[in-house]
Amino acid sequence: MKTGWLDGIRAVSFDVGGTLVEPWPSVGHVYAATAALGGFGDLDPLGLNLRFYSAWKRHGALFDFTKDSWRKLVSEALADPGDGATSPELFEAIWTAFTQAAAWRVFDDVRPCLAAIKARGLRCCVVSNWDERLVPTLQNLGLAQEFEFILASAEVGFTKPERGIFETAQRAFGLPPEQILHVGDARREDRDGANGAGFRGVWLDRSGREPEADICRLTDLLG
Repeated sequence: MKTGWLDGIRAVSFDVGGTLVEPWPSVGHVYAATAALGGFGDLDPLGLNLRFYSAWKRHGALFDFTKDSWRKLVSEALADPGDGATSPELFEAIWTAFTQAAAWRVFDDVRPCLAAIKARGLRCCVVSNWDERLVPTLQNLGLAQEFEFILASAEVGFTKPERGIFETAQRAFGLPPEQILHVGDARREDRDGANGAGFRGVWLDRSGREPEADICRLTDLLG
């Protein structure tokens, strides 16, 4: 595996979902638990997962991470007829649930990697396809303070792999793009998008099943 990822680098930007955190125990479990607490019925987490990821694939690159887009996707996952048919109260409960630490697991290599990177004097930020919940979510997970700034696509107005979101990070750092490393779990959105903006892009594949991926753990950056 390649080493020296941090050579010549002065700042590192990180994706969030699949890179720093994952839904816990799963999206479907969070939906089902939230519905049960609110008195909205006994839902099957596994069925919810299947419908959620099917809907996610259908929306694909057109998903813009706005609250309205999430409302439609949640409605599809809950198998409600029509767009946005989910009870507004249930949607708001689910929307809020995903800002809470209980809905997420921080991968065990995240904090050691961030500590080691910062010990080398490197600056860190977040560049993620996300909505306005990103900062409070990272605050609740105890991660927000690790980053100089946090960019969510829905607030910046550009979605990875668009250059605009990476260029926003570059301007905030005030560094040449070639001195910034971006790490994320999606080849197109993260590695290819970052490379297209002049960053050094790294594709993280936690499954270890993608032979073209660059690293399997964040701590692989430190070699």
